[in-house]
Amino acid sequence: MELKLYSREWCSWCIDAKEYLEARGYKFVEIDVGEDRLAYEEMKQLSEQTYVPTFVAGDHVLANFDTDALERFLTEHRIHP
Repeated sequence: MELKLYSREWCSWCIDAKEYLEARGYKFVEIDVGEDRLAYEEMKQLSEQTYVPTFVAGDHVLANFDTDALERFLTEHRIHP
C-alpha cells in the first residue's frame, strides 16, 4: 500500500515525520501542499482538515498525530518498511 505524506517544506512536524519514517526504512511519497494547490485541496477533502503533516494510505487518513498515533496507524494498516 502506497503511503503518502502531505507536508510543507517549512513545517517542523513534517520534518520530524519524514525523519521518523526514513530512520525506520519506510518508503513514502511526499507531496508539498505549499507548492501544489491542487494537492492541498485534495488533502483537505481526504482529511477534512488543513493541517500538515497528513498521512494517507489507501482509504486511511492520519492527521494531527503524535508518534504513538503514527505507529498505531502504520501497524493497524499493515504498512511496513
